[in-house]
Amino acid sequence: MTAAIAQTDPRDIAPPPAPSALMAGRDPVALFLDLDGVLAPIEARPDDVVPDPRRTRLLDRVVEALDGRVAVLSGRSISDVDRILERRIVAVAGVHGLERRATDGRVDSVGAEADVALAAESLGAALAEAMAAGVQLENKGVGVAIHYRNAPDRGPEVRHAATVEARARGLHLQPGHMVVELKGGDTDKGRALATFLTEAPFAGARPVMIGDDRTDEAAFRAAEAAGGFGILVDPRWVSAARYSLPDTGAVAAWLAGFAEGVR
Repeated sequence: MTAAIAQTDPRDIAPPPAPSALMAGRDPVALFLDLDGVLAPIEARPDDVVPDPRRTRLLDRVVEALDGRVAVLSGRSISDVDRILERRIVAVAGVHGLERRATDGRVDSVGAEADVALAAESLGAALAEAMAAGVQLENKGVGVAIHYRNAPDRGPEVRHAATVEARARGLHLQPGHMVVELKGGDTDKGRALATFLTEAPFAGARPVMIGDDRTDEAAFRAAEAAGGFGILVDPRWVSAARYSLPDTGAVAAWLAGFAEGVR
């Protein structure tokens, strides 16, 4: 029987150990990173997040320092992650694990694209008025996201429409921070992390997951179960993450600790 993962109150959550201390440990470290809210600040629209040369250089150095043991686990599609990170990270799980690219470049996809396309069309009609008020519909192929960050008062309407459509199409509902997603398969970031840990160069490493949303909780639990831990950015709820960082700037500064010895 698997032991329960302890939950950490956001008032008590501490900063993570220094990268130098982790790298001096017995086991090699592997980093698993969310993108929005972790590597990049959250913007009003998903397309507003763009490449950043400083972030790209930092990722190059971190990947080198960890011998390639860096993966991104995002709600975005793999192609969108590549656009923002300039394809610096090969190992990527997109759409909360519905897409996954291994370090050898192989891409696996689990979804129901036809059902997702029908759901996106139906939601576009049902939420036309809400979209005029700022709600955004994002079709990712294997999933569709409805963002209401720019129209928070439309949240109940969005959640209701998404719930009705998910039941009608047999899709999986994935609530997030100011977003609801319908997915064509039953998977999550925790399963994606666990799969990466069975493959080179991640096998045998101590996983560290950094996320900022409730959709990252499965990955926090998976990291803890594999002998690692989670780091929650901007903690606002009781979490399975053991440590915290306040914002994306603090994440960048912490990651820089892995790259200090790389020139």
